[in-house]
Amino acid sequence: MIPLDAARTAVVAIDMHRGHLDPVVATLPLAAERCGPLIKRAASLFADLRARGIPVVHVVTEYRDAAEIGANPFWKAIHEDPAKDRRGILGHNLAGSVGTEIIAELQDARDMVVRSKKRYSVFTPTDLEFVLRRRLGADTVILAGINTTTCVLCAAFEATNRDFRVVVASDAVDSMDGEDMHRFALKLIAAAVGWPLTNDDILRALTA
Repeated sequence: MIPLDAARTAVVAIDMHRGHLDPVVATLPLAAERCGPLIKRAASLFADLRARGIPVVHVVTEYRDAAEIGANPFWKAIHEDPAKDRRGILGHNLAGSVGTEIIAELQDARDMVVRSKKRYSVFTPTDLEFVLRRRLGADTVILAGINTTTCVLCAAFEATNRDFRVVVASDAVDSMDGEDMHRFALKLIAAAVGWPLTNDDILRALTA
């Protein structure tokens, strides 16, 4: 068990918005039966961490228009491919759409929000690193969110490349790519860049 210093730790909640987690409106949805349990587990963790003085930073994907999405050649190519789970991606999280709204149960007035995420990276072109280091004084990140296989995995690698200590809240991440891919991503993170920990393990690490 690695000890965690609450004074130097921040949660990075990645794309925990209605565009993934509200089956009624989601454009790139997590499986409907997985949304409620994930939200419940994440909400519990965030509340426990806020009570210990640990800030939560929500990073939200938001595009001005479909052209910003379609500038990516792969995304443009799969937009109308019925065989791809990410078909329709050119309509995902356009500015002003309900999909960009953070899930209400996961947000608190004390939280910070970064809304300039455009690709799988939470760091480029956003000001997340400035927020973490300069505003919050964090050297440790607890990653939560969607998708374990893309944005969370990318965040874990990029955070370790920036010499943050990386923890992934394994109870508060999931993937639209299915259970096997989700588990593989967690194994890859554990092998190379950081510590996947359950909610209980994270809370124990804060008292170690």
